Amino acid sequence: MTTTLRERVRAGDSAAFGELFDSAARPVYNHAYRLLGDWTGAEDAVSLTFLEAWRCRERIDAEGGTLLPWLLGIATNVVRNTARARRRHAAALARLPRVPAEPDFAEALVGHLDDLDQWRAVRAALETLRRPEREVVALCVYAGLDYAATAEALGIPIGTVRSRLSRARAHLRDTVAPARQEAR
Repeated sequence: MTTTLRERVRAGDSAAFGELFDSAARPVYNHAYRLLGDWTGAEDAVSLTFLEAWRCRERIDAEGGTLLPWLLGIATNVVRNTARARRRHAAALARLPRVPAEPDFAEALVGHLDDLDQWRAVRAALETLRRPEREVVALCVYAGLDYAATAEALGIPIGTVRSRLSRARAHLRDTVAPARQEAR
């Protein structure tokens, strides 16, 4: 008594299932591609079709001819289910709140690095000043105090604040200007 491919697949014969795959994979792929219009999706549908066919092999009728119509029916359902899942996924994503795109931080980083380099240069130039001149520059320039407030903060006359600030500016001009020309 000879058993058919149908009976062998139904019995769980993996070699028979391999034969079925070899003979029917191309028609199943073509069918899935026609339904989906997507090569990758069709390949996935073929995989899922044969996985489902192996899982449901006991349901195959013992009598009958080729198994291709049965496989194409499974492929049709697989395509329908994956399309539904894709639609549901897209709808779920559409319901999520939009996250604003993060701006490119490269330009800000470059600007920050340039600022940092300039700050280091200014800090180095300030270190060349005497302490009393540095204090006047810190209060007038960085703290934004006027001459009178600076004089009050340091406990010195306004004229001294003016002369220290003038000397500091001249010194910084003489120190920083040549350094800028060298950098160019």
